[in-house]
Amino acid sequence: MKVLIIEDETTASENLVEMLKEIDPTIEVLHVLESVQQTVRWLNTNPAPDLIFMDIHLSDGSAFTLFSQIDVQTPIVFTTAYDQYALDAFAVNSIDYLLKPIKTVELTRALEKFKKWSNNDVIAYLEHMMKLHPEGQKQTAYKQALLIPNKDKLLPIKTEDIACIYSTDRKTQVYLKNKKVLDYNRSLDSIIGSLDPTLFFRANKQYIVARESITEIIIWFDSRLLLRLPIELPEPLFISKNRAAEFKNWMTRAQNINS
Repeated sequence: MKVLIIEDETTASENLVEMLKEIDPTIEVLHVLESVQQTVRWLNTNPAPDLIFMDIHLSDGSAFTLFSQIDVQTPIVFTTAYDQYALDAFAVNSIDYLLKPIKTVELTRALEKFKKWSNNDVIAYLEHMMKLHPEGQKQTAYKQALLIPNKDKLLPIKTEDIACIYSTDRKTQVYLKNKKVLDYNRSLDSIIGSLDPTLFFRANKQYIVARESITEIIIWFDSRLLLRLPIELPEPLFISKNRAAEFKNWMTRAQNINS
């Protein structure tokens, strides 16, 4: 069995690889990817694996956006650290979902379930997954402004005025080019899909960054990229080594489109 792993947490991906080897030494892990965009490119340029293990929350957004960008021909076992995403829909015509930290018995169950599937089961599953989530539908327009609650008002903030959006487990904040900071009660996953992908990049789990606000790109000692913006940030804005090439391609492509 050939499997593909999409997981942006190194420890989680390494643990999954080791567990798969322990359960079945004949399983071949073809690659470990960190983002939706990496997955799209890999699936477009390589033979399809037999099975995909995919984290729901990735560095550049929700795993469900994969279905709006590519015709997925491989069953997916979703993994998540958040119980609220373990929806009943995953159990219908789906292989399985696994809650982190993944347990050996649950991973074994998912593999055994997959091995019992017929070709018709796989076809029905793929048709179901394409319709599973509204983020799987193609978007035809991107927001030109965000309505941000502020006390008893809604502030219309133009997307062109946004320098970056920062999020932690507790809150999300919109950082404007004029150095103002506004609280915004939405997750980065829900925000990124509404923004023009030529103008905004999901840098990591903490940041969405606007291309026009990037003033410097510094090559860090471990091959990460450190982005500088003309505003003070709550913590350094890094692009991981594995996503550096993707980011550089985005910067070049975005500049060509807008030139």
